[in-house]
Amino acid sequence: MSLSETALPFDDIRNLVKSMPGPDEEALQKVRDRDSQLTKPAGSLGRLEEIAEWLAAWSGNTPPKVSRPMVAIFASAHGVADEGVSAFPSAVNKQMVENFAAGGAAINQLCRVNDIGLKVFDLAVDMPTPSITREDAMDEANCAATMAYGMEALAGGIDLICLGEMGIGNTTVAAAVFHGLFGGEASDWIGRGTGVDDDGLARKREAVEKAVARLNGETDPLEILRKVGGREIAAMAGLIIAARLQRVPVIVDGFVTTAAAAVVYAMNPSGLDHCLFAHVSAEHAHGRVLERLGKDALFDFGMRLGEGSGAALAAGVVKAASEMHSGMATFADAGVSGKS
Repeated sequence: MSLSETALPFDDIRNLVKSMPGPDEEALQKVRDRDSQLTKPAGSLGRLEEIAEWLAAWSGNTPPKVSRPMVAIFASAHGVADEGVSAFPSAVNKQMVENFAAGGAAINQLCRVNDIGLKVFDLAVDMPTPSITREDAMDEANCAATMAYGMEALAGGIDLICLGEMGIGNTTVAAAVFHGLFGGEASDWIGRGTGVDDDGLARKREAVEKAVARLNGETDPLEILRKVGGREIAAMAGLIIAARLQRVPVIVDGFVTTAAAAVVYAMNPSGLDHCLFAHVSAEHAHGRVLERLGKDALFDFGMRLGEGSGAALAAGVVKAASEMHSGMATFADAGVSGKS
């Protein structure tokens, strides 16, 4: 998948979004038919049954299967982090990328226990984007190229992709994206992120207000993304689009990854149908965003780490749903009497 060199960069992205396929209805019906014959009361496994249907509908595989799941972490740096909006310094970006590589982060343990692959994509953590309070984060060409880079994360036969991110200051950037897309007040979208105190929260609110004021009423989702977003959000938005085109189901993690999903949603409200939302972040605005997107998260564990941590946990549930549907015997296979 590549973007053309003739049209404006965002035109290519818009055309890809317009060409998104729908669910595989035949695969969906096959799963429903088999589910009705499995050795259990109909509906007794609740949302696990729905997940099996979702997996088949968006992968086209019956029975549904998960053979090569992967967490993709996109790491970036943000100039706005220098304005006191985070409890941690920007130096943590590079240090955490090294920690991922050494296997010492939370996500490494979650991937290991759930047998999930992990790739970390360093989006120039040594080169922060300009502060969104004063300048656009990216120009159109760079934003589109970053989205295209995210699309390439599916190489290698991945059949379930989990979104993850890391970037000091990126909850501020995500809040600016939500504010730009959905309106309201800056205070509606900000939270304490990595644990800022009250003064830090006030600086965060002011930063989001300044960034969105620069939009001057802009409503185009891609323009909002490039002006007040970040490289990791752009890359994840590209990955969501590519996954739909390649029939790879997506698990969205938390607050920041949902900002990428929100950009796709604003372009096409059905553009997230192939996405499962893992959890409700402890960032208070995340629940509001999910409601706006019409999505119900799988769980609420009070998490706010990022790194794809919630998505990796959810992938374990998806794998369980797949194995449940594929491996369970039917009434006829097991010689068990069906419903009278």
